[in-house]
Amino acid sequence: MGESRKAGGDFLPGTLDMLILKAVNRGPMHGYGIVQFIEQASRDVLRVEEGALYPALHRLEVRGVLASEWGTSDNNRRAKYYRLTALGRRELDDEASYWRRVAAAVSRVMQTA
Repeated sequence: MGESRKAGGDFLPGTLDMLILKAVNRGPMHGYGIVQFIEQASRDVLRVEEGALYPALHRLEVRGVLASEWGTSDNNRRAKYYRLTALGRRELDDEASYWRRVAAAVSRVMQTA
């Protein structure tokens, strides 16, 4: 009882991509910063594992929705920083709209007797 469920890579298809785009929409971020944002914003309900994050970042970069450049992190380490492209902003808007419709539909189903 009272067990909390953590999503450790168990996201619905497309959800991780949308969450990454939302994180990077705030400004350029490196992988660890993206993970921190998602975990903090979800109040530690959502956990993103490296094994899911970096392939997703690469996939988004190949699709042209993210661009990247190397920089220095706060702890003085070399890090790859990701930022949204114009295509990425449009995709984030589309995905967020779709997510709101799906979440509302699931809520309606769950509220039935």
